[in-house]
Amino acid sequence: MTNEYDGWELHYFDEAYNFRKYQFQLIKNFVKGKTAEVGPGTGENVTYYYNLTKELHLFEPSKKVFKVLKDKISPGRKIEFFNRDLLSHKDKFDTIIYLDVLEHIQDDKREFFDAYSKLNPGGHLIINVPAFNFLYSKFDKDFGHFKRYNKNDFKIFFKQIQPKFNKLVYYDSIGFLLIILSRIFFKSAQTDYDNIGKRVGIWNKLIPISKLLDNLIFHSFGKSLLCVVRK
Repeated sequence: MTNEYDGWELHYFDEAYNFRKYQFQLIKNFVKGKTAEVGPGTGENVTYYYNLTKELHLFEPSKKVFKVLKDKISPGRKIEFFNRDLLSHKDKFDTIIYLDVLEHIQDDKREFFDAYSKLNPGGHLIINVPAFNFLYSKFDKDFGHFKRYNKNDFKIFFKQIQPKFNKLVYYDSIGFLLIILSRIFFKSAQTDYDNIGKRVGIWNKLIPISKLLDNLIFHSFGKSLLCVVRK
Protein backbone atom coordinates (compact mmCIF):
# COMPACT_ATOMS: atom_id res chain seq x y z
CA MET A 1 0.00 0.00 0.00
CA THR A 2 1.53 3.30 -1.09
CA ASN A 3 0.83 6.88 -0.15
CA GLU A 4 -0.92 7.26 -3.55
CA TYR A 5 -3.75 4.95 -2.44
CA ASP A 6 -6.94 7.04 -2.32
CA GLY A 7 -9.31 4.55 -0.66
CA TRP A 8 -12.16 5.30 -3.06
CA GLU A 9 -14.05 2.16 -2.01
CA LEU A 10 -13.74 2.58 1.76
CA HIS A 11 -16.95 4.51 2.39
CA TYR A 12 -19.01 1.70 0.83
CA PHE A 13 -17.59 -0.90 3.19
CA ASP A 14 -17.73 1.44 6.19
CA GLU A 15 -21.49 0.94 5.99
CA ALA A 16 -21.15 -2.83 6.49
CA TYR A 17 -21.84 -2.65 10.24
CA ASN A 18 -22.93 -6.27 10.64
CA PHE A 19 -19.69 -7.45 9.08
CA ARG A 20 -17.62 -5.11 11.27
CA LYS A 21 -19.35 -6.40 14.39
CA TYR A 22 -18.80 -10.01 13.34
CA GLN A 23 -15.15 -9.30 12.62
CA PHE A 24 -14.75 -7.64 16.01
CA GLN A 25 -16.23 -10.67 17.78
CA LEU A 26 -13.51 -12.81 16.19
CA ILE A 27 -10.61 -10.56 17.21
CA LYS A 28 -11.68 -8.93 20.49
CA ASN A 29 -10.01 -11.50 22.76
CA PHE A 30 -6.62 -10.71 21.21
CA VAL A 31 -6.67 -6.90 21.46
CA LYS A 32 -4.99 -5.41 24.53
CA GLY A 33 -2.48 -2.89 25.81
CA LYS A 34 -0.42 -0.72 23.51
CA THR A 35 -2.02 -1.22 20.10
CA ALA A 36 -1.16 -0.25 16.53
CA GLU A 37 -3.47 -0.47 13.55
CA VAL A 38 -1.79 -0.32 10.16
CA GLY A 39 -3.91 1.08 7.35
CA PRO A 40 -6.94 2.04 9.47
CA GLY A 41 -8.54 3.80 6.51
CA THR A 42 -11.29 6.12 7.71
CA GLY A 43 -11.05 4.64 11.22
CA GLU A 44 -14.36 2.78 11.18
CA ASN A 45 -12.90 -0.20 13.07
CA VAL A 46 -11.42 1.96 15.83
CA THR A 47 -14.83 2.47 17.46
CA TYR A 48 -15.12 -1.27 18.04
CA TYR A 49 -11.80 -2.06 19.70
CA TYR A 50 -10.82 1.34 21.17
CA ASN A 51 -11.92 0.54 24.74
CA LEU A 52 -9.78 -2.62 24.80
CA THR A 53 -6.56 -0.68 24.30
CA LYS A 54 -4.30 1.18 26.70
CA GLU A 55 -2.98 3.45 23.98
CA LEU A 56 -3.58 3.48 20.24
CA HIS A 57 -1.25 4.30 17.36
CA LEU A 58 -2.79 4.63 13.88
CA PHE A 59 -0.41 4.25 10.94
CA GLU A 60 -1.99 5.38 7.66
CA PRO A 61 0.60 5.83 4.88
CA SER A 62 -1.84 7.23 2.29
CA LYS A 63 -1.80 11.03 2.44
CA LYS A 64 -5.35 11.37 1.17
CA VAL A 65 -6.81 8.73 3.49
CA PHE A 66 -4.77 10.08 6.41
CA LYS A 67 -6.51 13.45 6.06
CA VAL A 68 -9.94 11.77 6.09
CA LEU A 69 -8.91 9.72 9.14
CA LYS A 70 -7.83 12.77 11.14
CA ASP A 71 -10.97 14.66 10.19
CA LYS A 72 -13.17 11.79 11.33
CA ILE A 73 -11.52 10.75 14.59
CA SER A 74 -10.85 13.31 17.27
CA PRO A 75 -7.46 12.89 18.92
CA GLY A 76 -8.02 11.35 22.34
CA ARG A 77 -5.83 11.06 25.35
CA LYS A 78 -4.49 7.77 24.05
CA ILE A 79 -4.64 8.12 20.24
CA GLU A 80 -1.70 9.11 18.04
CA PHE A 81 -1.73 9.44 14.24
CA PHE A 82 1.17 8.69 11.90
CA ASN A 83 1.30 9.30 8.15
CA ARG A 84 3.99 6.66 7.66
CA ASP A 85 4.57 2.93 7.94
CA LEU A 86 4.88 0.89 11.12
CA LEU A 87 8.54 -0.03 10.75
CA SER A 88 9.59 3.62 10.84
CA HIS A 89 8.34 3.79 14.44
CA LYS A 90 10.78 2.89 17.20
CA ASP A 91 8.23 1.44 19.65
CA LYS A 92 6.99 -2.12 20.03
CA PHE A 93 3.39 -3.10 20.68
CA ASP A 94 1.17 -5.57 22.50
CA THR A 95 -1.24 -5.74 19.55
CA ILE A 96 -0.74 -4.98 15.86
CA ILE A 97 -3.77 -5.02 13.56
CA TYR A 98 -4.04 -5.27 9.78
CA LEU A 99 -7.69 -5.39 8.70
CA ASP A 100 -7.95 -5.86 4.93
CA VAL A 101 -4.57 -4.22 4.38
CA LEU A 102 -1.95 -6.91 3.69
CA GLU A 103 -3.45 -7.66 0.26
CA HIS A 104 -2.61 -4.06 -0.75
CA ILE A 105 1.11 -4.61 -0.07
CA GLN A 106 3.16 -6.24 -2.82
CA ASP A 107 5.93 -7.50 -0.53
CA ASP A 108 3.49 -9.02 1.94
CA LYS A 109 6.05 -11.49 3.29
CA ARG A 110 8.39 -8.72 4.39
CA GLU A 111 5.48 -6.76 5.88
CA PHE A 112 4.39 -9.80 7.90
CA PHE A 113 7.84 -10.41 9.38
CA ASP A 114 8.47 -6.71 10.01
CA ALA A 115 5.16 -6.47 11.88
CA TYR A 116 5.93 -9.59 13.90
CA SER A 117 9.30 -8.08 14.88
CA LYS A 118 7.48 -5.05 16.32
CA LEU A 119 5.51 -7.17 18.81
CA ASN A 120 6.31 -7.35 22.49
CA PRO A 121 6.66 -10.91 23.87
CA GLY A 122 3.15 -12.28 24.34
CA GLY A 123 1.74 -9.76 21.88
CA HIS A 124 -0.69 -10.57 19.06
CA LEU A 125 -0.48 -9.86 15.35
CA ILE A 126 -4.01 -9.79 13.89
CA ILE A 127 -4.41 -9.93 10.11
CA ASN A 128 -7.62 -10.08 8.09
CA VAL A 129 -7.42 -10.68 4.33
CA PRO A 130 -9.72 -11.66 1.44
CA ALA A 131 -9.73 -15.44 1.04
CA PHE A 132 -9.02 -17.82 -1.86
CA ASN A 133 -6.98 -16.55 -4.77
CA PHE A 134 -9.18 -18.34 -7.31
CA LEU A 135 -11.80 -15.70 -6.42
CA TYR A 136 -9.46 -12.91 -7.51
CA SER A 137 -11.37 -10.60 -9.86
CA LYS A 138 -11.36 -7.21 -11.53
CA PHE A 139 -12.83 -5.85 -8.31
CA ASP A 140 -9.72 -7.00 -6.43
CA LYS A 141 -7.46 -5.41 -9.02
CA ASP A 142 -9.38 -2.14 -8.98
CA PHE A 143 -9.38 -2.12 -5.16
CA GLY A 144 -5.57 -2.35 -5.28
CA HIS A 145 -5.31 -5.99 -4.16
CA PHE A 146 -2.25 -7.93 -5.26
CA LYS A 147 -3.73 -11.29 -4.25
CA ARG A 148 -6.18 -13.18 -2.07
CA TYR A 149 -5.04 -15.73 0.54
CA ASN A 150 -5.52 -19.26 1.79
CA LYS A 151 -4.34 -20.82 5.03
CA ASN A 152 -1.22 -22.29 3.48
CA ASP A 153 0.11 -18.80 2.69
CA PHE A 154 0.31 -18.08 6.41
CA LYS A 155 1.47 -21.56 7.41
CA ILE A 156 4.56 -20.93 5.28
CA PHE A 157 5.19 -17.75 7.28
CA PHE A 158 4.69 -19.63 10.56
CA LYS A 159 7.49 -22.06 9.76
CA GLN A 160 9.98 -19.21 9.94
CA ILE A 161 8.74 -17.56 13.13
CA GLN A 162 7.29 -20.53 15.05
CA PRO A 163 4.78 -18.47 17.05
CA LYS A 164 3.61 -19.61 20.48
CA PHE A 165 0.02 -19.56 19.26
CA ASN A 166 -1.75 -19.20 15.95
CA LYS A 167 -5.32 -19.06 14.76
CA LEU A 168 -6.39 -19.38 11.13
CA VAL A 169 -10.09 -19.28 10.34
CA TYR A 170 -12.18 -18.66 7.26
CA TYR A 171 -15.44 -16.79 7.78
CA ASP A 172 -18.33 -15.13 5.93
CA SER A 173 -19.49 -18.16 3.95
CA ILE A 174 -22.44 -16.22 2.53
CA GLY A 175 -20.05 -13.62 1.12
CA PHE A 176 -18.11 -16.45 -0.51
CA LEU A 177 -21.27 -17.90 -2.06
CA LEU A 178 -22.38 -14.48 -3.31
CA ILE A 179 -19.10 -14.07 -5.18
CA ILE A 180 -19.52 -17.51 -6.78
CA LEU A 181 -23.14 -16.81 -7.77
CA SER A 182 -22.20 -13.42 -9.14
CA ARG A 183 -19.61 -15.00 -11.39
CA ILE A 184 -22.02 -17.62 -12.68
CA PHE A 185 -25.18 -15.58 -13.18
CA PHE A 186 -24.19 -11.91 -13.15
CA LYS A 187 -20.88 -11.58 -14.98
CA SER A 188 -21.59 -7.93 -15.76
CA ALA A 189 -21.67 -7.21 -12.01
CA GLN A 190 -17.92 -7.77 -11.86
CA THR A 191 -17.41 -4.47 -13.68
CA ASP A 192 -20.50 -2.64 -12.39
CA TYR A 193 -19.49 -0.02 -9.84
CA ASP A 194 -22.69 2.00 -10.04
CA ASN A 195 -24.52 -0.41 -7.74
CA ILE A 196 -21.65 -1.30 -5.41
CA GLY A 197 -23.28 0.45 -2.44
CA LYS A 198 -26.51 -1.49 -2.93
CA ARG A 199 -24.64 -4.77 -3.25
CA VAL A 200 -22.61 -4.12 -0.12
CA GLY A 201 -25.88 -3.35 1.69
CA ILE A 202 -27.48 -6.65 0.65
CA TRP A 203 -24.37 -8.61 1.64
CA ASN A 204 -24.22 -6.87 5.00
CA LYS A 205 -27.85 -7.80 5.78
CA LEU A 206 -26.97 -11.46 5.22
CA ILE A 207 -24.08 -11.52 7.70
CA PRO A 208 -26.21 -13.00 10.54
CA ILE A 209 -26.91 -15.98 8.26
CA SER A 210 -23.20 -16.15 7.49
CA LYS A 211 -22.37 -16.41 11.19
CA LEU A 212 -24.77 -19.31 11.60
CA LEU A 213 -23.58 -21.11 8.49
CA ASP A 214 -19.91 -20.59 9.40
CA ASN A 215 -20.45 -22.51 12.62
CA LEU A 216 -22.39 -25.27 10.88
CA ILE A 217 -19.61 -25.86 8.33
CA PHE A 218 -16.85 -25.41 10.95
CA HIS A 219 -15.45 -22.36 9.13
CA SER A 220 -14.25 -24.52 6.24
CA PHE A 221 -14.58 -21.66 3.72
CA GLY A 222 -15.49 -17.99 3.59
CA LYS A 223 -14.94 -14.68 1.84
CA SER A 224 -12.39 -13.65 4.47
CA LEU A 225 -9.49 -15.26 6.30
CA LEU A 226 -8.43 -14.26 9.81
CA CYS A 227 -4.88 -14.91 11.03
CA VAL A 228 -3.79 -14.34 14.63
CA VAL A 229 -0.32 -15.14 15.98
CA ARG A 230 1.15 -14.66 19.45
CA LYS A 231 4.83 -13.95 19.87
